[in-house]
Amino acid sequence: MTKETNNRPSEKFVFEKKNYVFMLIGLACISLGYILMAGGGSDDPNVFNPAIYNFQRIRLAPTLILVGFGIEVYAILLNPNK
Repeated sequence: MTKETNNRPSEKFVFEKKNYVFMLIGLACISLGYILMAGGGSDDPNVFNPAIYNFQRIRLAPTLILVGFGIEVYAILLNPNK
């Protein structure tokens, strides 16, 4: 048997640990926003529930989602070597 040398270049990840940490933070913000947006419906379709228009579902949740997407873009463009 002959010993074969491995001529493949070393595999390297596209992102570093810092990028992945920011990606997880962004994903957590997006998930929290969707969780806060859920609910507020009514069991009876003939009864209107005004809780669907509260601050949490109209302002806070969409803002968290947009902030999360902004963090995701930042994590992709982040250069961890600087």
